[in-house]
Amino acid sequence: MKTAITLTTALFLAAFTFGSIADQPRPDHFQGQQAASLSEAIELFRVNNKKLQQLMQGELTPEAMVEIHQLTYTLENALEKIHSETTDLKDVLEEVHLGSENMDYAKVKQQAKRYLDTATTLIK
Repeated sequence: MKTAITLTTALFLAAFTFGSIADQPRPDHFQGQQAASLSEAIELFRVNNKKLQQLMQGELTPEAMVEIHQLTYTLENALEKIHSETTDLKDVLEEVHLGSENMDYAKVKQQAKRYLDTATTLIK
């Protein structure tokens, strides 16, 4: 039974690999979990990196490779959300920087609050 499962998984991976090479650009096979917020993205990133780390401690079997493949979709989604949010964060910090140069107290107060709200999420 275990041999049949291993063989089926290996055939799936072979078909997947051949299909992804032959059909450029490759279609997405799994959706992965999506994060609606930065804090959700960080949690998905943390949890799924831990799963990947655990998988890497053992033998890389065909089953493990399928699980790793699936994990990467969620990790890519989380990184995309984190990148999006931190790109905005960089822009907000620049507003704080420029406001401080120009002694614009209202701008600094407003933008620093926005910056700190997001930055705090990153360092929790």
